[in-house]
Amino acid sequence: MKINPQTSLIHAPRKAPQYISTVQPPLYRASTIIFNNTDALFNRHWTDAYDYSYGTHGTPTTFTLGDNIAQLEGGTHHLLCPSGLSAINLVNSCFLSHGDEVWVADNIYGPNMEHLRNLETRYGIHVKVYNPIDVNTFTPSDKAKLLWLEAAGSVTLEFPDLTGLVKKAQAHNILTALDNTWGAGLAFNAFDFGDEHLSVDITVHALTKYPSGGGDILMGSVVTRDQKLHHKLFRMHAIQGISVSGDDTAQIQRSLASMRVRYEAQAQSALILKDWLKQQTEFVQVLHPADENSAGHDYWKEICKDQQSAGLVSVVFDAKYDLQDIRNFCDALALFKLGFSWGGPVSLVMLYNLKEMRSLAHKHLQQGLLVRFCIGLEHPQDLIQDIEHALKQMNQQKIE
Repeated sequence: MKINPQTSLIHAPRKAPQYISTVQPPLYRASTIIFNNTDALFNRHWTDAYDYSYGTHGTPTTFTLGDNIAQLEGGTHHLLCPSGLSAINLVNSCFLSHGDEVWVADNIYGPNMEHLRNLETRYGIHVKVYNPIDVNTFTPSDKAKLLWLEAAGSVTLEFPDLTGLVKKAQAHNILTALDNTWGAGLAFNAFDFGDEHLSVDITVHALTKYPSGGGDILMGSVVTRDQKLHHKLFRMHAIQGISVSGDDTAQIQRSLASMRVRYEAQAQSALILKDWLKQQTEFVQVLHPADENSAGHDYWKEICKDQQSAGLVSVVFDAKYDLQDIRNFCDALALFKLGFSWGGPVSLVMLYNLKEMRSLAHKHLQQGLLVRFCIGLEHPQDLIQDIEHALKQMNQQKIE
């Protein structure tokens, strides 16, 4: 059949061979996926391991990254979402209904708490808060459906009693979901941890952080070993029209090979800074799971085996320093940039008022304002000099 040149631009009569072996897998950009024939169209089901039916359901590019993330975390089934928060929201919307009870740690990621409070107001779920290092504060009723875990916790970095919390949740038939962004699948295996080889039911992971590594791509994942849970999540994923960009997916896939090297380098720098920060009189507390004085340190040793600790460290300033002093300190930093997130090449700093973030009383936290350092790939001695200079500037401005 002879066709017009315009048509030949769309239905090219000649195509290069489609498959070669390359270091990076091919990139597939797709909304529409072409079926070879009607058998291929009708002899398929959305529960197939690789259901190539529409771009939102998956392409070789998204399945490749998802498979790698699931393997990294010790899981089997995966879903990709546009951000870490989107992955969290997928879990909440999938498993929580009117009247259900959800338990969250007092150091939970702030946007997750905000989302749950919104669900509480609009849809009648019940949000309960527990102390992550005291399993006795987790007192579920028969309405409890979901327990959120963070290891380590947001901002104050307490490492939870994962063993005690998971065992208690299992005894009450409560789903456990772990925000695994800090551990990133490298600090411990969330699906096989501790001497009793315990497992959470679901992990979520902000791939924006360590897997991306560039501070420039947003994405999240949901991983499980349970096929039934996966199918429930997959249906909600499809109903909500959740999808990710093939280009973004390929970029994160490209970064995975260096992820462990970057993670360990940033973790080592954080340990160096931790030890130096403890010597500075401006700080009354340095928070880091690997520090023996930090809350949950023994739980960290139990689960992470003294090996991994990510690249975050927080400090509590002496109470004599007010908010303006802390702002002056942050503004005086040169290498540390003021911004949210972590895991990229540039070190970040953020200031917090814990009185506005915590609903429970915590004896292990000193009074004062907190600053979190997220360590990048700069030389640690340069970062120390940057903090040292900023402290001097802050103290000088306070005198003036």
